This record gives sequence, structure tokens and C-alpha cells, in this order.
Amino acid sequence: MMKEKVHKEPQTKEKDQTPIIEIKDLHKTFGKDNAVLKGVNLTLNKGEDLVVLGRSGSGKSVTIKCIVGLIEPDKGEIKVFDENVLNISKKQLNEIRVRIGFLFQSGALYDSMSVRENLAFTLTKHKRDLSAEEVEKEVMALPESGRLAEAVDKMPSELSGGMKKRIGLARTLILKPEIILYDEPTTGLDTITSREISELILDIKHKQKTSSIIITHDMACAKLTADRIVVLKDGVIHAEGTYEELEKDEDEWVRSFFE
Repeated sequence: MMKEKVHKEPQTKEKDQTPIIEIKDLHKTFGKDNAVLKGVNLTLNKGEDLVVLGRSGSGKSVTIKCIVGLIEPDKGEIKVFDENVLNISKKQLNEIRVRIGFLFQSGALYDSMSVRENLAFTLTKHKRDLSAEEVEKEVMALPESGRLAEAVDKMPSELSGGMKKRIGLARTLILKPEIILYDEPTTGLDTITSREISELILDIKHKQKTSSIIITHDMACAKLTADRIVVLKDGVIHAEGTYEELEKDEDEWVRSFFE
């Protein structure tokens, strides 16, 4: 049974417009001539869910991986919490990474660990002073903990695609991040599970006051979660607006996403 619908609050002028991530003139080329990012300028405001659309290979995932230092750009500036992450020490970068949750497309669970061990791993890595009882308490206090309880002693190979996404998201939340980067959170899921994951993203935003960048091809997910949408084309931001604004955009290429 689907849970109760989560109603999205519309983005208004009264909402906080403080930038929490600022990307300026970001460039990244792979090999000799595969220029993926050609000057991306992007801002995520505090408390905002920002959806990034684009065709496969347009640089959506590359952009968010640059934010956390998984990919090093060729040129540009990335400010997170007002710090240029391209010009800080590894120690400083790791301190910022703890404040950012990253949900990989695959869920990125450790195959050799049970669900319980997957959930506890990040917590024990960063909070070594916690007792086993305290770790267990934190794990079971996670959003969706009731739904996850039935799977807590299973291995990832025993889980459905939807449950893997939930576990991956729960593990992302265990350090209570201020920013969450979602890489295709509903890919490979059926329609009902996709909507449940999209509603969970909204629920997390409202309850934990997170700011998020959501990479997706799923227009139902985009419509439900986005306060604002940007569209990548040819290595730059091609269009920007709300779902409703872009749906009515006269640009044929932009409208093709909504057909």
C-alpha cells in the first residue's frame, strides 16, 4: 500500500535564497576531445530541491561528482558552504563531505555486509566513540526504519531494487547531512516504487531541512520534487525555471522532455 502523499510546498519569494552551492564556469574534458562541461554555472539555494535534466552524457552526474571531489574539473569554481572546494586541503574537503550525502544510482551498498552493517559503517567510520548500543539506536532511528527492519539482517543480493534504494538513502542520512546529491534515485524502479522514493525525498527535505540536487530522467520525479529545474545542453545550462514554466517553454528541445 502506498503511503500518504507528501504535498510539495511551492517555491516562493519568501523562501531562503541563500546559496549553499555555487558553481561558476565549470569545465571538464575526458580524453583529447570529449568536452562534457563547457562552462556550467549553477546555484543551489538553502532548503531547495533542484532538479537537473539533460540527455545521457550531458554531464549531469559529472557535475555533482565534481562537487564532492570524485572528479576533478579542468577549470572553474565550486563553492560549498562558502568554501571553494577546489582550493582547500584534503582534510578540509573531508570535513565538508561529511556534511553532504551522496546517493549513487546503484545504491552502492557493500555486497559483503548485511543491511545492518551497511547502515552502521558510515557512522562508525566518522563517530568512533559511539558504543555498539548507540550505533544500533542511531540506525533504528533512521527515516523508514520501520520499513527497513524486515531487511536489516539480509544481504544486498537478497533485496529488491526499491529496497536497495531505501537502504542506500538511509545510509546517506545517517550523518544527518545538510546537502544531499541524488544521482538518478528512481532509475530501474516500477512506477509505484518510484513515486514512493520521490515522496521520501520530499519528506526528508521537510523534516530534516536538507538542500538537494536531484539528477533524474524521471519526469514524474522531477514534477513532484523540484522547486526549480535546470536543463543541461552542450555542456552548459540551457534553460531554467519551475516545472510548470519549462513545460510551457517555446524552446522545442526543452519541451521534448515534457512530451
